[in-house]
Amino acid sequence: MAFNYDEYLRTDKMPTLWCWGCGDGVILKAFIRAVDKLGWNMDDVCVVSGIGCSGRFSSYINCNTVHTTHGRVVAYATGIKLANPDKHVVMVTGDGDGLAIGGNHTIHGCRRNIDLNHILINNFIYGLTNSQTSPTTPQGMWTVTMQYGNIDPTFDACKLAEGAGATFIAREAVTEPKRLEKMFVKGFQHKGYSFFDVFSNCHINLGRKNKMGEAMDNLAWIDERTVGKKKFDNMSEEDQKDKFPTGVLVEKTDQKEYCELYDRVIEAAQGKAPKITRKDFE
Repeated sequence: MAFNYDEYLRTDKMPTLWCWGCGDGVILKAFIRAVDKLGWNMDDVCVVSGIGCSGRFSSYINCNTVHTTHGRVVAYATGIKLANPDKHVVMVTGDGDGLAIGGNHTIHGCRRNIDLNHILINNFIYGLTNSQTSPTTPQGMWTVTMQYGNIDPTFDACKLAEGAGATFIAREAVTEPKRLEKMFVKGFQHKGYSFFDVFSNCHINLGRKNKMGEAMDNLAWIDERTVGKKKFDNMSEEDQKDKFPTGVLVEKTDQKEYCELYDRVIEAAQGKAPKITRKDFE
């Protein structure tokens, strides 16, 4: 029996405005299938997106949605989650939206370990606004803001999230939709900040302008850059260069979740519980 995606979509918004061959649709389908497997009631789900190609994600999901300003997805989602700690809040950003203008918010979302799910669609470019350099654009590539070749060092988004304190971190590519779905299922069940670095193709504004061929050629390029974590860990440092491990990279359960701590602050303010001290974190 065919899967009924229409149950989860705003069908009046179809077809999507994404370019033909764009990986965003693969991520959307993996997200829907993960939500279906978890049995979430869509009335209890809120998808928050920002500006960029990834920002359109919230337009197509038939649940509570917020389309926010550029780089402010984590800030909006934090407020939504603190006001509704029993709801499932999922953030969708691009590599520009989530790591450049919104990078500071991403860092502090990770640091607080608030129970949010952050899907970062990483296509290595500012796609919607016509090819500016993003924090994940590989060095040497052409962009409209680096017309003689990108010289900026490249972020590893997962290392950034780990350094900032996220307690669940995973990476997958749109070339592996089933693995992507399983990754979402596992991460969505995690109590704390879940960060997903999803490699996707922008064959129009990255690939075409760097003479990388059509969509399938761009997907092959992504495949060449990714390798499973177990295999990656056994590779030499030289072989690991320009490769990115996929799968669950970090999973911790020993850190307190922010909403639960915030509830204790409220109780303390109301005189119903003692103030929080350093001993609570020992």
